[in-house]
Amino acid sequence: MATHTGDIPDNALIHSDRGVQYRSNRYQEMLQDYGFRCSMSRQGNCWDNAVMESFFSRLKVELIYAENYTAVEEARAGIFEYIELFYNQTRRHSAIDYISPNQYERKYSQLTVSTFRG
Repeated sequence: MATHTGDIPDNALIHSDRGVQYRSNRYQEMLQDYGFRCSMSRQGNCWDNAVMESFFSRLKVELIYAENYTAVEEARAGIFEYIELFYNQTRRHSAIDYISPNQYERKYSQLTVSTFRG
């Protein structure tokens, strides 16, 4: 989505595991073309990307395994809705004081603005 809207901050970081699809030259070149930095866990160390591992685990349990997608577009729409409408706006996260990521961003940005205006 960020690549289509052009809303990519400088040095944006993309987290992934060490799967062959993420290590491929084609994928790595695409990341460079868009200005992304790549972050992969070290071999045998899942803690490097624990946040992403947790996200994909929840995505699979809460959406993928519960649905029976018959087409790629159905899966895309389902994943979009899960991330944008549920995960970011509604789902509470224990790591950020049991609020949604959108609530956390609003809270953090207000703190940052008031700190600099101080």
